[in-house]
Amino acid sequence: MINRVVLVGRLTKNPELRYTPNGVAVTSFTIAVNRPFSNQQGEREADFIPVVVWRRQAENAANFLQKGSLAGVDGRIQTRNYENNEGRRVYITEVVADSVQFLEPKGARHADGGSYAPSSGASSEQQRSSYAPSNNQTNNLGQNQGAPSFEDPFAGDGKPIDISDDDLPF
Repeated sequence: MINRVVLVGRLTKNPELRYTPNGVAVTSFTIAVNRPFSNQQGEREADFIPVVVWRRQAENAANFLQKGSLAGVDGRIQTRNYENNEGRRVYITEVVADSVQFLEPKGARHADGGSYAPSSGASSEQQRSSYAPSNNQTNNLGQNQGAPSFEDPFAGDGKPIDISDDDLPF
């Protein structure tokens, strides 16, 4: 039998972190996943899928994800049921995540909680600056030594690259 689910979508609200009586962390959130087709009005619809994460992944998800965050979830579908206060049996289908991937850089979130979405007219320099500090903030000699460089290592200056065939892995 195979029970495997892979989802990529955005959180519809902030994750809820709780602890079991035994002290095990559990986080739940709902992820909105766009359907691959449009309805008759030409609008894209989405499915809202409940996700449950356990232990260390639960704490990480609660600490680093928020409403609107883009996340990847790898897990399995689980169905459970319980009897509510009115005596009715309630069935719940959810994804129990084995892994949650944070698919946006931490600095890609705006203060208003919205996600980073560059306009089509934004230059690559403007887009890159939205993700990280500019090079003159991190790479000046004598300042912030050891700080990571966010410069595109593949950005060319228009000159041909001199590389030996022996250096190529193929």
